[in-house]
Amino acid sequence: MLRDLFRKPKKYATIPSEQVKKDIPEGIMQKCPKCGTILITKELEKNLKVCKACGHHLPMSAPERLQSLVDNGEYHEYDQELISKDPLAFPDYVKKVQADMNKTKLNEAVVTAEGKIGGYPAIVGVMDSRFRMGSMGSVVGEKIARAAERAAAKRIPFILFCASGGARMQEGVLSLMQMAKTSAALEKMHREKVLFVSVLTNPTTGGVSASFASLGDINIAEPGALIGFAGRRVIEQTVRQKLPDDFQTAEFLLKHGQLDMVVPRGELRDTLIKILEFHA
Repeated sequence: MLRDLFRKPKKYATIPSEQVKKDIPEGIMQKCPKCGTILITKELEKNLKVCKACGHHLPMSAPERLQSLVDNGEYHEYDQELISKDPLAFPDYVKKVQADMNKTKLNEAVVTAEGKIGGYPAIVGVMDSRFRMGSMGSVVGEKIARAAERAAAKRIPFILFCASGGARMQEGVLSLMQMAKTSAALEKMHREKVLFVSVLTNPTTGGVSASFASLGDINIAEPGALIGFAGRRVIEQTVRQKLPDDFQTAEFLLKHGQLDMVVPRGELRDTLIKILEFHA
């Protein structure tokens, strides 16, 4: 008994057995990639996937973004039947696209739809980074160009949420052509004096940032979003200079006049409603 009173505490942790691990439901919690705080998934979703501890904006899927944005979560999706082909017979490209389709339940890396935001009709496009890292292939470019043309024809605003790693290398020059095609469609909107709002989320890079993502009448970004064309290392090796720590962040671009505003996700819907009201 006396031996038990003077026993030293253990300096090691007990590792749960495999059975205990299996009993814990998968996906009930997740860690913030920035501050490491353990977050309850349901609470994180209620907070629009923004970490309450540090304010880090985690990625949102296209359906989640639309549900949080349009009135009553009601919208009509366009061009859902468009599916990528394999023009270059790129090894395993078809398999990878099919795998992403199964994982995301989407046919491509962008969803375009029509709905109302604060009672104001709008065409909305949302890129989804889960699908080929939101890369811009021929179908992505086609859907965005069609959305812009519909907005011009109906004379209602077009709001596009960008999230992309750039052009899709598996489609070669066909993916690069989408930069010109989407830009031409947006120019048609400009001639018709129809509003285009570009919302840049993390990340928006490569050919997407060099084309439609930067052509908004109003350019908005979420806090901390990575926005740029070439990678940081490539630029530093080219200019042979050390870049600022906040280079290619939304805040850096705002400070240097490349953005109109940086808006936290929780305030984004109200901000868009004000913009739509002003331009109605």
